Amino acid sequence: MDDDLIPKNPFDFELATVLVNDSVRRDAVPRKIERKFIEFTKNDRHFSKYYEAVFILFKTGMRISEFCGLTIDDIDFKAKTVRIERQLMRGSNMKLIIENPKTEAGDRVIPVSDEVCDCFKAIIERRPKPSKEPVVGGVSGFLFLDKNGMPMVALHWEHYFKHIRQKYNKTYKEEIPKITPHVCRHTYCSNMAKSGINPKTLQYLMGHSDISVTFNTYTHIKFEDAKEDLRRSKII
Repeated sequence: MDDDLIPKNPFDFELATVLVNDSVRRDAVPRKIERKFIEFTKNDRHFSKYYEAVFILFKTGMRISEFCGLTIDDIDFKAKTVRIERQLMRGSNMKLIIENPKTEAGDRVIPVSDEVCDCFKAIIERRPKPSKEPVVGGVSGFLFLDKNGMPMVALHWEHYFKHIRQKYNKTYKEEIPKITPHVCRHTYCSNMAKSGINPKTLQYLMGHSDISVTFNTYTHIKFEDAKEDLRRSKII
């Protein structure tokens, strides 16, 4: 249940596809690629409607299921915070379900920047008003609705990110790395770690129950990052 396997058919998979190989670090993209992806989405005539969501995912590090589970009431513009207390997922029978965050630490309130607040405002302003508000597990007011008026789930965003990357590569004849909502999460964590943020603060923002996950899996520190950190600390 904690690993989100039971809501999906726990018998319809190969073991190798669900066991995490701790020796392999997760992918993050450099800031330059992040900026290119965000700017392309913002300026593209078709994909610009997804710009705010892409920006938020890169700048908050939320799990995509947490992002899909957000409602209008979870955004506090006065306090500039986002309350994360649920995940929205689709089960094996294609039915939408509400689950608690992946871990107890996943239930959190995160502060957000003015830019992220502006993105949420734009999303809410453009949000269609369905004739009947969809309700899942007693929850309503989801930020994103599909063409059928139902809340969007992770698979929607996986497809959008894939198509944005494909169009970028076709437009600029340049291969950028695979970018998914989960890559946004890894990238956020790595960027925050490189900025010198307190490790326990980063653990809280990511919603990790164990700080070893924050450092061993989600951060990508290289030689140049270490060198810059030492220079900033006036050690070298």
